[in-house]
Formats: sequence, C-alpha cells, structure tokens
Amino acid sequence: MQKTRTWIGFVIIHVVFMGAWGALIELPEKNGFPATLGYVVWALTMIPATIVALVINKWKLDHDKRSIIYGCLAGFLGAIGQLVLFFTLKIAPAYIVFPILSLTPVVTILLAVLFLKESTALTGWLGIGIAVLSIFLLSYIPSGSSRTSGYLWIVFTIIPLVVWGAQGFVMRFANEKMKAESIFFYMAVSSVALIPVALWMTDFSKPINYGWNGPYLAAGIQILNAFGALCLVYAFRYGKAIIIAPMTTALSPVLTVALSLIIYAVKPHPLIVAGTVLAILSALLMGNADSKMEQKSNSKVTSPAMINELES
Repeated sequence: MQKTRTWIGFVIIHVVFMGAWGALIELPEKNGFPATLGYVVWALTMIPATIVALVINKWKLDHDKRSIIYGCLAGFLGAIGQLVLFFTLKIAPAYIVFPILSLTPVVTILLAVLFLKESTALTGWLGIGIAVLSIFLLSYIPSGSSRTSGYLWIVFTIIPLVVWGAQGFVMRFANEKMKAESIFFYMAVSSVALIPVALWMTDFSKPINYGWNGPYLAAGIQILNAFGALCLVYAFRYGKAIIIAPMTTALSPVLTVALSLIIYAVKPHPLIVAGTVLAILSALLMGNADSKMEQKSNSKVTSPAMINELES
C-alpha cells in the first residue's frame, strides 16, 4: 500500500510541476530575457536535481561504455528539444504547442515498429490517426489572428516532438542496462554541454533583462521542469508504466493549456479546442499502447544488432 501511495505522489508532483512549467515558460522571454539564455538557466537547474538523485542513490553511478552512450544520447536528444522549444514559444503560444508535444509517443511507437519490429495494439494506431487530425486542427489560424507568425511554428514544434520521441525510444535500452539516477545524471551533463552553443546563438548586442523577472524568474520556472522530470523517474520506479505513462503524457498538457488560457486571458477558437481535446485523447491512447510495448520489450532479450548499431 505504501508503494502505491508513493508512485501516486510522484505522479501528482510531476503533473503539477510540468503543467505549471509549460504555462509559465514564456514569461521570461516576454520580459526581455532571450530564449537562448533561458536554455542556459534550464540546463543549470538540472544540476541540483541531479545532486539530489545521486544522494538518494548513495553517489553510485553507472559508468560503463554502454551506460555512457545511452545516457548521453538520451540527454542530447532532450536538450536539443528544449533548445528549440524556447524559440518555438517566441512565435506560438503554449496552449497550442504543448498539446502537440504530448504526441511524442507517436514517434516512439513508430521507431519501435520500424526498428524493433514490435507490434502495437489497435489503440496505438487509433491514437496515431487521431494525432494527425489534432495537428491539423491545432494548426488552424483564423483570419486576422496574430497569435502565431505564419506556419513556421509548426516546423519548430515538430523538431522537439521528433527528438523527444526518439529520446523515449533510446531510454528503453537505457532503462534495461542502468539505474534511473545514472540516466538523469548523463541527461544533465549533456544539457550543460550544450550551454556554449546557446551562448553562441545569443545576440548580446540587444538589451537583455537581467532583473528579477528575467534570469531569476526563469530559474524559478525551470526548476519545476528539473524536479518534475526527476519525480517522473521515481514514479516509473515505484509504479506500473502502463498506468503512469498515459497519466503523465496527457495530464501535464491539460494543466498547461488550462493555466495558459487563464494567465493570458485567451478565448481559443472552437477548432483549437477540438484539436486540444483530440491531442489529449490521442496521448492517452498512445501512452497506454507505448507502455504495453515497453513491457513486452523488457520481457525479451534486446536485439544485439540494435545494441551494436546504437553504440557505433
């Protein structure tokens, strides 16, 4: 019974933290703090969360070749998605970006089907079909609307969608071979490693807000992401993936959308509302299908050819 309460607590914290993070992430940029520096702050907030994880694991770290490859690959994919997300939110609001990002299981499932020859249930294919329809609805721009800058935002949104889906695929292998705390450590290392790229992309010739509503506000918001991700790691440790995956995949975007609409006092077009509802439904279907596929994958021996391909 204690174990049940434990995973539920981690899921609740994860949903609240990640939902609030998604709704608030735009604020520092609107206050004059560049998106690239927002990435730097996010990467640095991963450090205290990593220290907490290592303390819990008594400073034990998986450091064999395979663990380093899987951990860093997952980390770089996640970091690239974060970096692009900051730019995406400059030209599109969170309440349409995050429902699309909740569809990352589409990519994970398709990669598993293509490269691991896994099969997915009817719910998985149904979720993918609904996902395509939801993206069409969410990309609708009413005439005279200024909420987005053309359709470039769709391209920017698809990039983190794809790399985060690929990250989920890689983490299947990582979770079979290493501790969750080690995965989190290498993800943090990879995030920090890309800080020079973010600094190079920053235009320091323009005015930058270094006040409390700039980097300090960004730090307060990004720490929600770091510890929200850490809570998800422990939710999967204590609970069942088949339950946790659909809940976390769908509920965080729901909270993000609700808070965004309240904060920015926006009344979305009915087609946007319909697209959001379909995206959440799709995320639930695919999250359930993806977790079932992962459980089947974990019950079998991982393909040596696939391992060698990843490590090369």
